[in-house]
Amino acid sequence: MKKSVPFLSLLVLACIMISCLACGLIMTKDPLYMDLTHCNEAPGKEFLFGTDTMGRDIFSMIWYGGRISLTIGFLATLLSTALAVLVGSVSGCAPARIDGILMRLTELILSVPPLLLTVFLQAVFGRANVYSLSVVIGLTGWMSMAKIVRTEVRQLKNTDYVLAAKCLGGGFFHVLFRHLAPNFFPSVLFMAVMNVRNAIVAESTLSFLGLGLPVEVVSWGSMLSLSENALFSRAWWTILIPGVFLVGTLLCLTNLGNYMRGNSNKRHSNLRGNE
Repeated sequence: MKKSVPFLSLLVLACIMISCLACGLIMTKDPLYMDLTHCNEAPGKEFLFGTDTMGRDIFSMIWYGGRISLTIGFLATLLSTALAVLVGSVSGCAPARIDGILMRLTELILSVPPLLLTVFLQAVFGRANVYSLSVVIGLTGWMSMAKIVRTEVRQLKNTDYVLAAKCLGGGFFHVLFRHLAPNFFPSVLFMAVMNVRNAIVAESTLSFLGLGLPVEVVSWGSMLSLSENALFSRAWWTILIPGVFLVGTLLCLTNLGNYMRGNSNKRHSNLRGNE
């Protein structure tokens, strides 16, 4: 059964991303300004989404913080995808012994709980910031994709056009980027989209636990880290509104990833049927 394009998810995701990128045009207040005379103020005419425990405008924080959360998601995915393509391609093209070592190492890292590994690496890096958190999350999210890349490369490396490129003197990276990557890219694209989702979840989880971005750095995760104080003060809007934007973005990314996975599975089914 053919999957329909998730137009609603694409539309919502595009609106959120464009609004976050152009946050300077829609913010009504300075998202970093602490107006102590308006702490925990409910949504109203002046503060559309209310204020948090430090008097910051949540409407402005949503768009400003969303840009930081999305930046971490995309930077971490870029790093994890690059590592996955490199390790998976080397493993797929290497002799059996090197392939076995690389895959056992990948499986060993994969066996460690991701949150534990992320916390350990963040402790090594020290105080968290946008870039260190992106690197840490990227270093813990490449293993599953690397195994898929390896499988795809092993299926493609003995095809006529790859062998011809090697015979003509094509190096490893030439063959990878000109002949292998264009063929396995659709298979890993949905995993890259899901890695964006996972990176945003990881940032939010670490910030919620007090191990991610500091409170003064506005992101969806750091906004949710104030939830304990919000519950005591009954300021439900400081939890609900960032949570809605976070969950909505994650659902849109999940729908988009599932659609891409369905198309990828259909492509492989068609290839097997033509063999």
